[in-house]
Amino acid sequence: MRCFLAVDLPDSLAAGVAAVQDRLSDADGLRFTDPESAHVTLKFLGEVSPDRVGAVEDAVESAVEAAGVGPFDASVGGLGVFPSLDYIRVVWVGVDDGAAELTRLHEAIERETTALGFDPEDHEFTPHVTLARMDDARGKVLVRRVVGGESPTVGSFRVREVRLKKSDLGPDGPEYETVARVSL
Repeated sequence: MRCFLAVDLPDSLAAGVAAVQDRLSDADGLRFTDPESAHVTLKFLGEVSPDRVGAVEDAVESAVEAAGVGPFDASVGGLGVFPSLDYIRVVWVGVDDGAAELTRLHEAIERETTALGFDPEDHEFTPHVTLARMDDARGKVLVRRVVGGESPTVGSFRVREVRLKKSDLGPDGPEYETVARVSL
């Protein structure tokens, strides 16, 4: 199964995510994510066989302990893109408060999961929630204008756990299911 480790945003922030997406709704070439499934990815694992789920869960428990991160508050706001404004592939809203804790969790999870044989990340970690993917550049000018000119606030929430999520790709986009939870 295709898996990743994440912090889910609560349902109460879905409307805020959707409101930010609405600011980009006239940009052609964007494929929006489901606001109800909004999350901060800490580590993409790829294929994980069901018999390795326990080992991944143990690794995340060790990572949480090593990171020294207990429950914390995070705020979501501001806009950005990957990899750059010249070549936009992903439009995202960032994490302000809580970014340091998420980064510590990511770094510890990265160490533990690469020790299990998962591929290391090939880019710097930026705590974010993906709003949309840009399939083509038709809406690039509008995206640049919104990202450069606005700094919306989605809201704040309490981070209490890291989740191992399964992702099933379907015709209407990915569907996520929580496979395991590790409390902070």
